[in-house]
Amino acid sequence: MPFAFVGEDTEIGDDCIIMPYSAVLPGTTLGKGNRIHGHTLLGVDPQDFNYKGAKSRLIIGDGNDIRENVVIARGLDEKTATKIGNANHIMEKVHICHDADIHNRTVLGISTIIAANTLIESEAILTNQVVIMNDCRIGRRSLILSGCRVQKDVPPYIVTNENPVEYHGVNTVILRHFNTSDRILRHIANAYRIIFHGDTSLQDAIMKVEEQIPPSEEINNIVKFIKGSKLGIIQCKY
Repeated sequence: MPFAFVGEDTEIGDDCIIMPYSAVLPGTTLGKGNRIHGHTLLGVDPQDFNYKGAKSRLIIGDGNDIRENVVIARGLDEKTATKIGNANHIMEKVHICHDADIHNRTVLGISTIIAANTLIESEAILTNQVVIMNDCRIGRRSLILSGCRVQKDVPPYIVTNENPVEYHGVNTVILRHFNTSDRILRHIANAYRIIFHGDTSLQDAIMKVEEQIPPSEEINNIVKFIKGSKLGIIQCKY
């Protein structure tokens, strides 16, 4: 008979569906209305030689659709946790490593790998077989095309492709889906024109954006994201 496994020290919210041959392992918290498809493992031990058996956590919010053969690890130690927000679509064979922080309404495509200590902001879309390396940050409403191997931060609202990953324009399709005005789209495009084509340092480019582009939530997000980057951001070849 088909079965699902639920370990001790777990919390499962109302209206969750846990399908056959999946496992919710110790240290996992599920919010409400999540769908966990078959052969998925939630809350596995981190695949890290520094893991010493700590009772760490995996915290998943509400309304997520987690498809078949997904593996999500807990945090590395008791003070940390892997976090998945609300209404995310996590496709088949995605692997999410310890201490990743995935916000809300993202799409993680088939066979995508999210390495440790990464940040995926809301409404980002990672298509199939994307690899996000340790400590990288993926900005809000960005689109990473299939097969990309990301080793630096990807700012908000852009499209990336190729390897090494490069800037490929503003993600206008998704931005229009969220009712972004043409005026704001022009401001975003102008900001990234300064950042990627301004023939100046990144620090000077950000100063020019603050001086020349009218402020808005989107422009403020771009500036804040880039100022907070520790790895640096991806580049543009053309």
